[in-house]
Amino acid sequence: MVPIVATLNRVPGGTMLIPLLLGSIVRTFAPGFLELGSFTSALFRDSALPLIALLVLATGAQLNLRQSGRVLAKAGTLVLFKTFLPALLAIAYGYLFGLDGILGISLLAFMVAFINSNGGLWIALASQYGDEEDRGAYIASALNDGPFFTLLFLGLSGLGAIPWQALVAAIVPFIIGFILGNLDERFAKMMEPTASITIPFFAFALGAGIDLRSLAVGGATGLILGVLVSVVTGYLGVLGYRLLLGERSAVGFAVGTTAGNAVVTPAIVAQADPRFAPFVEVAAAQIAAAVLVTAILTPLLTHYFHQRWSGQRPAPSGARV
Repeated sequence: MVPIVATLNRVPGGTMLIPLLLGSIVRTFAPGFLELGSFTSALFRDSALPLIALLVLATGAQLNLRQSGRVLAKAGTLVLFKTFLPALLAIAYGYLFGLDGILGISLLAFMVAFINSNGGLWIALASQYGDEEDRGAYIASALNDGPFFTLLFLGLSGLGAIPWQALVAAIVPFIIGFILGNLDERFAKMMEPTASITIPFFAFALGAGIDLRSLAVGGATGLILGVLVSVVTGYLGVLGYRLLLGERSAVGFAVGTTAGNAVVTPAIVAQADPRFAPFVEVAAAQIAAAVLVTAILTPLLTHYFHQRWSGQRPAPSGARV
């Protein structure tokens, strides 16, 4: 038996990054495959947005109104310090350097990479270095993992001409999922496997729109972007825990990540405001690199500061804490 799933899981963000790379290879060397039509083109070339919409709905279904007040406080703190404050940094970046940015990092890539977080990695690190309340704060990643906040901040800042219909359209599936999941726990349970099913396929379809040459250009600057995301937003997470929750906890660093799903956001933004279209391919490549960098660097930072501040060994991965 070929260990396909195990191989994907060995690579940080592998279920997103490896299919993305495969799609780019097909686009570059065998584009005729994507033009076969019927189900082949529908799945491997055109499926990204419908599958992402389904994932957004499923994510909304996992948010439970019955969470404890402390969990909600931690989630709110992370949304403020990982999404709103980094968005202000991105807006300042845009006003200083324009849509093009500097060092080849566009405003689009900067904004998207900085304001969302990897929920799966948060849960893993919170289980190892935090407590049950920290794990429950995964809600923050569910809220910021998608195009809504990027569209919102670009529109409110005046840096993007984002029509209100695009904002509404981005959030409606999430709201529908949230309502259905809270009305019926079985619906929420049914939607749990959606991420593992949809991510590889929409990642391939997204890669099918990216030429490998753009990956080569975006890879190096994406490394820089990833380091900035880990260090800056990870520190902001720790600062939020300290200022608003009164905790000196290294688990705050665990929010310093970029989620694999963020790779698709540039294309969604460009649909709302075509001025961003020239940046989409390189931004997607940079964000893909940032996903990988943050998935490696953020756990190292979290572990280092946990050891430094607590002097305690973390619980083994998967252990109950």
